[in-house]
Amino acid sequence: MSGLFDLTGRVALVTGSSRGIGSALARALADAGATVVLNGVNTERLKAAETAFAADYPPGRIASCAFDVTDGDAAERSIAWIEENVGPLEILVNNAGIQHRVPMLELDVVDWERVLATDLTSAFLVGRAAARRMIPRGRGKIINICSVQTDLARPTIAPYVAAKGGLRNLTRAMTAEWAADGLQINGIAPGYIHTEMTQNLVDDAAFNSWILGRTPAHRWGTVQDLAGPVVWLASDGSAFVNGQTIFIDGGMTVVV
Repeated sequence: MSGLFDLTGRVALVTGSSRGIGSALARALADAGATVVLNGVNTERLKAAETAFAADYPPGRIASCAFDVTDGDAAERSIAWIEENVGPLEILVNNAGIQHRVPMLELDVVDWERVLATDLTSAFLVGRAAARRMIPRGRGKIINICSVQTDLARPTIAPYVAAKGGLRNLTRAMTAEWAADGLQINGIAPGYIHTEMTQNLVDDAAFNSWILGRTPAHRWGTVQDLAGPVVWLASDGSAFVNGQTIFIDGGMTVVV
């Protein structure tokens, strides 16, 4: 049974993986045996992440590729570089994302477009570049990182809500076009995850109380809660799972 989840010899790219959730997902894939390519736009932070990862895994198991996921040409060049220098890309995790909090009546269209480009369009651009290589080989895994905001909305984060809702349907559209060629495209939708970047929300007593009361599991999620589902979706154990978005939210989206 354990062989179903063994990723040894498979090359995985995780976008936005120099820190936070992306870094944790990259580490989970590496722990399962994958050769992992880290990604980010901050070259200094990305190099530091690569160095830290490389200390924990055998030589050749960790690489990095800095590129802007919202740039289609850069995505094509970078996927080509990975294929030529690391190996055939079999797993793509579209994790890169940003947030912008402001009421819609005050929202600048530039900020709207920036969030949609990073959180939604990037998955299309990098996903398409990867699929162009995966399809001729007849295999590949694409995992899109959605959110509970795929289904739910909160005030002041309209671009994020729109982008994550679109990402769920992009996952379905990719499946409709690419599943027949041997690809599995799925998403995970994390709930509220305790990371360095959400520490200010955890420290907000009122918000923290709301999260604990709103979540049946009565706790924040951790990055480790996401590791198993992503490894499963990246593995042969999910070979007939396609077009699904799996909510990992402690039950938040199933209660009122």
